[in-house]
Amino acid sequence: MAAGVSEAFDAIDWSAPWLVPWRGLGQPVAQQVQGEPSVHRALQSAAPQDGPVGFVPQHELPDGTAYEQYIWDTRRVPTRDNLHDFFNGLVWLQFPQTKRRLNELQAQAIAADGVQAVRGPLRDALTVFDENGAVLHAPDALWAALVARDWQRLFIDLRPLWADARLVLFGHALLEKLVVPRKPMVAHVYHAPHAIRSIANLDACLAQQVQPQPWATKPFAPLPVLGVPGWWPANEAPDFYADAQVFRPPRAVSGG
Repeated sequence: MAAGVSEAFDAIDWSAPWLVPWRGLGQPVAQQVQGEPSVHRALQSAAPQDGPVGFVPQHELPDGTAYEQYIWDTRRVPTRDNLHDFFNGLVWLQFPQTKRRLNELQAQAIAADGVQAVRGPLRDALTVFDENGAVLHAPDALWAALVARDWQRLFIDLRPLWADARLVLFGHALLEKLVVPRKPMVAHVYHAPHAIRSIANLDACLAQQVQPQPWATKPFAPLPVLGVPGWWPANEAPDFYADAQVFRPPRAVSGG
């Protein structure tokens, strides 16, 4: 593995709050990657024998074959030696039912419409969630404030309610970006209908929730993740949320 890639894995802070659900699985795999110059082998060593997919090197993806279609047809995930594909593999291991469902719908859309220059609404929504999604279970008042983008209410007035909320990141691109945290990083959040008792429970529930018609509407709310109480020391200061470039007000609705 190139030195720069190894340094990228060194940079993962497994004590970060957003990595708490991922640490038990992810840290040993990352350590193996640092000693073994192959991300797909490290992921494969952690994969259950009866898992939905295995992991193979990127070169096994034939030229001209759609990535999602290949995974659906072969149950193998082409994997490069980088952080992006490492986190993608972790999500496959942690959320096997949901990832398989996303893959199924992507493959169905590709089979029906081919690979278009612009994705249709469903494929676009699935990709957004796969790359940058998160799931939040929270008191109704918090969710309402998030949907309204009422940042003052969400993060300051209702701050104590975050003790009763649980946010779990899903998107592998988001997890990759948070290796070097920056204030503007945003998750596309799906509202969990039930309490998140465990990751396995969440995986089973979420896989059932992913249905073409509602998901084509992108039922997500944008959330700057470093604003979550307890996730970033700087957000203890109320003026952290005054940055309108990050905590953007809702779009004005034009009159008819």
